[in-house]
Amino acid sequence: MELRLYNTLTKEKEVFQPLDPARVRMYVCGPTVYDFAHIGNARPVIVFDVLYRLLRHLYGEGKVKYVRNITDVDDKINARAAEEYPKLLLNEAIRLVTEKTEKQFHDDVDALGCLRPDVEPRATEHINEMRDLIERLVKAGFAYVGEEHVLFEVGKMADYGKLARRSLDEMEAGARVEVAPYKRNPMDFVLWKPSKPNEPGWPSPAGIKTPGRPGWHIECSAMSWKHLGETFDIHGGGIDLVFPHHENEIAQSRCAFHTPIMAKTWMHNGFLQVEGEKMSKSLGNFVTIRELLATKKFGDREWTGDVIRLSMLKTHYRQPLDWTVAALNESYSVINGWRRHLTSGGDYTMAFIEQNREQYETFLPAQDVVSSLLDDLNFSQAISALHKLARIDSVEAKQALFGSLQFLGILTFEEMASEQSFEELPISKEMLKARIAARNLARENKDWKKSDEIRDELKAMGVVIKDNKDGTTSWEIAR
Repeated sequence: MELRLYNTLTKEKEVFQPLDPARVRMYVCGPTVYDFAHIGNARPVIVFDVLYRLLRHLYGEGKVKYVRNITDVDDKINARAAEEYPKLLLNEAIRLVTEKTEKQFHDDVDALGCLRPDVEPRATEHINEMRDLIERLVKAGFAYVGEEHVLFEVGKMADYGKLARRSLDEMEAGARVEVAPYKRNPMDFVLWKPSKPNEPGWPSPAGIKTPGRPGWHIECSAMSWKHLGETFDIHGGGIDLVFPHHENEIAQSRCAFHTPIMAKTWMHNGFLQVEGEKMSKSLGNFVTIRELLATKKFGDREWTGDVIRLSMLKTHYRQPLDWTVAALNESYSVINGWRRHLTSGGDYTMAFIEQNREQYETFLPAQDVVSSLLDDLNFSQAISALHKLARIDSVEAKQALFGSLQFLGILTFEEMASEQSFEELPISKEMLKARIAARNLARENKDWKKSDEIRDELKAMGVVIKDNKDGTTSWEIAR
């Protein structure tokens, strides 16, 4: 099968064909480092981590380059720095805030099973590239200077709005943009602006004498150009970035380099809400990754990274995701069921796995799992394939299940070996398997009374069983 990905630019699912199969390139918009990342921030990190893993599986680890930027110059950062370190010079306070917040972000997404990108460029380390792009745009007539600002003139680009599927007239009619005397058109956006006193500043481009700093959109154009080239394969991020951020990136990069595209494929994950409502601090449902991992703010436990990850992936990445305690509980039960299955039966125990660690870490994912992901990251279909493997009690099936879970970043060897990954069963595994088999037989014979008796018997022992159309295939310890 071929890899097929939905392209926001064309609104179609397309066969993915890299510009250079020996050098597959992907850029994803990363965090603005001023506070703890929330669960909405986690979704694109996890989604594009799965895509990164899939691309490396298809093309080879050394042939895929994944770039995710760090935005470390921003008004929110300035405000947080001034608030946290009021006695320090702002530049020093900004450095402390961004260093601390970047480490928090890495610690949190590492706990979610995400691989580090190949490159994580910081915006402040690419000011020269930003100035270079701005100079090119001014020279080519796509940008102009007004009151020490440099602005991109959107009317000079014939197909501006193609990604968002909106014409310039439509955007102007519904725009919430700054109306300023130095703009030729309200939709023109800032490439460079003067720094206020005590704000970070750098020598300005386009003959401007006073120090300034870049606009948000030019940062990603400069960093992707520096590390991936003028055109590359995939650009990703949340659906909220389609307009204006990604639309403006396309405009800047294409006009600076006179290319028909910036990226071949544009991918966007859907919005996230919490228990059916938009996540916001005012509603009291704002949840950070750190809070999920280290407190009981959301539900009755501190959730492990693999549970959070599976909960994110159960909904297709392009669809809206409703983040609920019920979904977390379900993911918790599923993962513990997989762990128990992997370490049950004969000599196939955790001790056996530990003795053969080098071999187990090289297990490949099942082809059914890979085939599911090839269809625009169809993770629900991949989960069905995992459940199918978990119903087969053979060494080969368990190896394929373990290899698939490692491949997906859901269950690492360390998590398998961790004592926290296992709970003491109130009955022996052998007895549990025997009682479940007896209950499945009763259900097949439509002996519902016997089926209910076994269910109630196990519940009294502290085990809650889970049924689906294939019978009883998972269970959890009653809490």
